Amino acid sequence: MIREGALRHSWLAEPPTKVAAPAALGRLRPLIEAGLRRAVEGLSPNLAPAAEYHLGWRDTEGREVHADGGKAVRPTIALLASEAVGADATAALPGAVSIELVHDFSLLHDDVMDGDRERRHRPTVWALFGLGQAIVAGDALLALAQAHLLEDPRPESREAAVLLTRATAEMIQGQAEDLAFESRLDVSLDECLGMTERKTGALLSCAAGLGAVLGGGDPASVEALRSYGRHLGAAFQAVDDVLGIWGDPAVTGKPAAGDLRQHKKSIPVVHALSSGGTGASDIRHFLSNGELDEGLIARTVARLEDAGSREWTLELAAQRLSAAVDALAHRGLERRAVQELEDIAVFVARRDF
Repeated sequence: MIREGALRHSWLAEPPTKVAAPAALGRLRPLIEAGLRRAVEGLSPNLAPAAEYHLGWRDTEGREVHADGGKAVRPTIALLASEAVGADATAALPGAVSIELVHDFSLLHDDVMDGDRERRHRPTVWALFGLGQAIVAGDALLALAQAHLLEDPRPESREAAVLLTRATAEMIQGQAEDLAFESRLDVSLDECLGMTERKTGALLSCAAGLGAVLGGGDPASVEALRSYGRHLGAAFQAVDDVLGIWGDPAVTGKPAAGDLRQHKKSIPVVHALSSGGTGASDIRHFLSNGELDEGLIARTVARLEDAGSREWTLELAAQRLSAAVDALAHRGLERRAVQELEDIAVFVARRDF
């Protein structure tokens, strides 16, 4: 829960806005993309087109393009974690590639489960290639992620593979809870926050842990970096939940108030439902409707704002961002890498996309 006076920097609780991408995302992107391309070369011709389209490498006609394939935050964190424990970024490349493949597996399946027809301002894979193709392409990326990491002959890779498997299972558990919550109106804040820890925090924690393990970090350094990722994941999801209701579709590439249309029990919604009073009763009534029309959506958003749920969620994000930065104060981590990890944390928690 949010503690009074917990925020060290008041600007962290401001609404998401446009912020410049940290230099590390650009510096390490060529290494990550080269590794991804080598890994995806192993897919069969039946699976490669959907995967390469999703990754932003091909257009709807199969022609090579350079579309938005995402910011590659998770693999960048993995590489920076390796640098933070004193190794070269390349030491963590197998883990960085694997964590991004697992993330892309989850996005392909998320779009199917949520019925989203657009991602990053392009048709989603299921909308373009069909449901079956999207599902098997996601499955293929998940299998490829594990195989790619286990093919690394270093002994650290086995430990890294265990971390990845456990984090993937935790993420899937969180996704299952998220789906189950859609049909419930009695989701508690503790349940909601626990779900977000698993759904989003697991992979970000794993990304930092993988990098530290593959970079030869000692157990205390690995744990500090995993804690950074876990807190960052919670901040990431809180901001994502705000954007899922109040985000600009022209920036996010998703429909306005899309989470409400899907009856998602996101953090702002559960906060408002837990607050009691007329506003909570109205929100329960609105979400009991099979389909929310534009009028009901507007009134639901107004009740959420009246309950202070947007501000509460942003303050939660700020608190967890602060905790992520604090975790990097572990003695012995390389200062430049720590600064770049801090820059990424602020970028993630202040984004408007």
